[in-house]
Amino acid sequence: MMRTLTRLAVVLIAIAAVACNRTANDAAAISAKPAVALVLKTLNHPFFVEMRRGAQEAADRLGVQLQVQAAEREIDVEKQMQIVENMIQTGIKVLCITPSGSREIVSALVKARDAKIPVIIVDTRLDPKTAGDAGVHAETFIGSDNYEGGRIAGQYAITITGGKARIGILEGIPGHETGDSRLRGFREAIAAEKAMTIVASQPANWERDQGFNVFQNMLQAHQDIDTVFAASDLMALGAIEAIAAAGRTGKIRVIGFDALEDAKKAIEAGTMAASVAQFPYEMGKAAVESAVKVMHGEKLPADIMVKLEMVTRQ
Repeated sequence: MMRTLTRLAVVLIAIAAVACNRTANDAAAISAKPAVALVLKTLNHPFFVEMRRGAQEAADRLGVQLQVQAAEREIDVEKQMQIVENMIQTGIKVLCITPSGSREIVSALVKARDAKIPVIIVDTRLDPKTAGDAGVHAETFIGSDNYEGGRIAGQYAITITGGKARIGILEGIPGHETGDSRLRGFREAIAAEKAMTIVASQPANWERDQGFNVFQNMLQAHQDIDTVFAASDLMALGAIEAIAAAGRTGKIRVIGFDALEDAKKAIEAGTMAASVAQFPYEMGKAAVESAVKVMHGEKLPADIMVKLEMVTRQ
């Protein structure tokens, strides 16, 4: 009996040793992979969750280690800057980032430049003057044409209103390139239509709660608003809640941006007219694919553009 127990103990020790070695080998294999950082604005937004999913698919396929971090809120530029600085210390080979501030983030990217870490910009462009003055160069920009998306939304607004509307606009973060470009495209699309009047335009900082509060106040001040353009779907969804609270569901047309799943459901339900679709999964995938090309010494085009589509109930 003792011999049997002894043999069993030896077998168990051998199995444990093999398992430990395998775990150690797996860990070593992961650490041996080149590391690519993806710093997002937030992970509390379906858009960026989808972007991470696309990036992870590409990382798994191409054999790189993906490190993803983000601040809690999109507007927390200082936190994003801290994340970038910390990432630089971890030995990453390429930094992919969706800037929370087109100008503010440049000072953190100077440190990436000094550490000789290539930078890929995703979704939101850097401010060209600030980046140029600081000597910061991005390998490429990956994203949608936000100006064109705003223009598409404006043209759609003309179509569904017959060229006559009282419009309320929910802006993103003031001075933020993404939102500013969408607003510029929308405004220029409707500029020639004399009966398309923007009666109010206020920031709601990309957030659903703020979209509700800002549009609720906007409706109280301008009861004749019959059309809304929100620079993101979260703000649009907040506006839809404010419209419902005012008992005006079905009487105010809402056009959003991003075509999130909740927005698509609202379009199907008839509480939202349309949303401009971006493809964050494709952005994330292209970011990691581009990072691998950079590591292999390949030169990238200045811009890698991802398509836009207008999503309607039809």
